[in-house]
Amino acid sequence: MIALITFLLVVLFSIIVVRIGMVALKMTGLSREVAAFQAQSAFSGVGFTTSESEYVVSHPVRRRIVSILMLLGSAGITSAMATLVLTFVGRTPIEMIQRGIWLAIGLVALFIFAKSKLVDRGLSWLIERALERFTHIKILDYEQLLGLSKGFTISQIKIRENSWLAGRTLRDLKLDEEGVLVLSIYRKVNGEEKFIGAPRGDTEIRVGDILVCYGPEEAVVNLSKRLKGIKGDMEHLEAVKKEQMREQMRRMTGGYD
Repeated sequence: MIALITFLLVVLFSIIVVRIGMVALKMTGLSREVAAFQAQSAFSGVGFTTSESEYVVSHPVRRRIVSILMLLGSAGITSAMATLVLTFVGRTPIEMIQRGIWLAIGLVALFIFAKSKLVDRGLSWLIERALERFTHIKILDYEQLLGLSKGFTISQIKIRENSWLAGRTLRDLKLDEEGVLVLSIYRKVNGEEKFIGAPRGDTEIRVGDILVCYGPEEAVVNLSKRLKGIKGDMEHLEAVKKEQMREQMRRMTGGYD
């Protein structure tokens, strides 16, 4: 009977370890669904071949979490199999049936425990609070937050004399109507580099400035090539129309592509 109890405790331990791994991966910026699948895959060593897995293992913090889950998983599965065998070895048929019934009851109870939404919320909350207190695992994944895999990009634009942007303020340029935001500006002042973060509407774009822009990749690329003159103004109006069409599509589909 001790072997049976040990087996159920190992299964319970495995459930909790996977839950800790899921919460830890979620705290690095992954969605709950992806974090749960990757934690289960790493712990069991099965199914860790999805496209998200490359996104996970390329990240140093996530890679460490996955490595720990793999190590604990190999030990936990081996221990579970060993104790399961000991549960039935050398027993009479009646004892094997009795232990099989108790095993089934225990597994059903653990299944209910693992699938309970109330237990899930409470356990996840406790694990997250503990990880926040005792680790520095919570980070911001800017690639995911900014949608860089969904057609958006962050790029630098060097302002030249013939650039459509040169000598005009951000308010006059109305880049937001094209779906482009200027996040910051690097500017040379008396031979020293000056950083302008979150520039305002009255900020003038000067020749030699380096703009850090965020927006749809096509819009940012076209903006970097735009030249002064009527043609540049027409390209701006065309870009505004394209952004309005994109916005209409987002509203129709209920989100971003």
